[in-house]
Amino acid sequence: MAYIPSAAPTTAPRSPVAIAAREGKAALAFVERNFFLTKRYWGWEAAFLVYTAASSLSIMFIGASQDGDTDRLILFLAIGTLVWGYLNSVFMNVAETIAWERWEGTIEYTMMAPVSRITHMVGMSLFAILYGLVRSTVLFLVLVALFPEMSLSAANLPGAALVIAVGSISFIGFGIVGAVLPLLFPEKGEQMTFIISSILLLVSGVYYPVEVLPGWMQPFSAISPATYVLEAMRAAILDGAATASLLGDLLALSAIAIVSIPVGLAIFGYFERYAKRTGRLKRSG
Repeated sequence: MAYIPSAAPTTAPRSPVAIAAREGKAALAFVERNFFLTKRYWGWEAAFLVYTAASSLSIMFIGASQDGDTDRLILFLAIGTLVWGYLNSVFMNVAETIAWERWEGTIEYTMMAPVSRITHMVGMSLFAILYGLVRSTVLFLVLVALFPEMSLSAANLPGAALVIAVGSISFIGFGIVGAVLPLLFPEKGEQMTFIISSILLLVSGVYYPVEVLPGWMQPFSAISPATYVLEAMRAAILDGAATASLLGDLLALSAIAIVSIPVGLAIFGYFERYAKRTGRLKRSG
């Protein structure tokens, strides 16, 4: 019998541009889905926003009650409140990736869908950044309304924006690592992410300089990207420091991002496969 070659495939291989466009649409789909989830639970969102605003104002009023240069102290505390609120929002939204899937009962559909995990995480990260920006803007307006004496006339706002942008990327890496915990420990992983967030709050100098921490605790502040974001933001806004002088903090944040994001994705991928093998993917209690 003569050999008859098989017909050539009718579908040509996708170009890199087409693949990028498809993955981009998939990432935006995760952003859209999370938007509708947030809209569904708008009551909880409002409650958390009110609680955050009340907590922030309490800290600000403590600063206003002190003697000395209260205007600078109030702005110092406002920067800490707003920056930490934003960074923690980014961290928790990424870290709760698995928790949200379990709450909605969609974890098997999402984790088995023909979408790369990088695309999934990009979509979650984009939503986390947008959500954090909107939430921080509302909080900023509340603080300005009650503390109109805060002045940004001498601030280096472009430098501050650059710091926030680089800091967001570094915190995404931490969030991906945090997302592993609910995947690996279905019963208590989410609580563990809150512990990580609390430790970062403690050691990063959100409401005080890290120099006041006990000596044994200060080295931990060097690991937290929030430390570098807060230092650079306060230099840019309080002192009007030039962007070039923020280079040290920007390099530290970039190094953390370069290390934490690939490491986080690798760890997440390993434990995702482990969870699928051991039946932990669906289990929630």
